[in-house]
Amino acid sequence: MSKVTTYIRDSYRELMHKTTWPTWNELQQSTMIVLIATIIITAIVWVMDTISQTVMEFIYSLFK
Repeated sequence: MSKVTTYIRDSYRELMHKTTWPTWNELQQSTMIVLIATIIITAIVWVMDTISQTVMEFIYSLFK
């Protein structure tokens, strides 16, 4: 049980004294970067899906 207590105490000290937390502005900037990246990746996947759907419909129409 002593090891668990030591682990929790050390974890608390690390989070409170050794960790550098972002400022509010840094957090907002990081959030915007993630949001923009998510939108771009979603758009790329949508375009790829639309292209593959069109190609597959064309291939299927050849065999009708």
